[in-house]
Amino acid sequence: MAKQSIKLTARNKRIKRIRKKITGTPERPRMRVFRSNRHIYVQIIDDTKQATLVSMSTEDKEFDASDLKGKVAQAGKVGEMAAKRALAAGIDKVVFDRGGNLFHGRIKALAEGARHGGLNL
Repeated sequence: MAKQSIKLTARNKRIKRIRKKITGTPERPRMRVFRSNRHIYVQIIDDTKQATLVSMSTEDKEFDASDLKGKVAQAGKVGEMAAKRALAAGIDKVVFDRGGNLFHGRIKALAEGARHGGLNL
C-alpha cells in the first residue's frame, strides 16, 4: 500500500484548518475552489443542506477559452461566469474557501473575477 505524500498530507491539514473557520449558510454560502494542473473548478455550497447550489469549471460546456491566453485568464473568466450563475440563483454574498491553496495566481484571479462579476466575497 502506498503512503500518502508529504505534500498531500500538508494540503489536507490546511484544508481542515480552513474548514474549521469557514462554513456556508443559506444566507452566505461557501465558494469552494479546486485547482488541478490543467483545470479550475468552483462550487458554491450550502453546508447546512450539504448541497451544491452553483458550479462552474474550465471543463464546462459554456466555457470557451479560445480567446484567452493562459490559465490565470481562464480562472478569471471562470470566476465571472460563476458569479453570473450565482446571481441568477439569487446568491450575492459568499464566503471564499481557497481549498488549501495560497491566495495568489489562479486562485486570486478567480476571486477577482467573481468580484468583478458582482459577488461580494
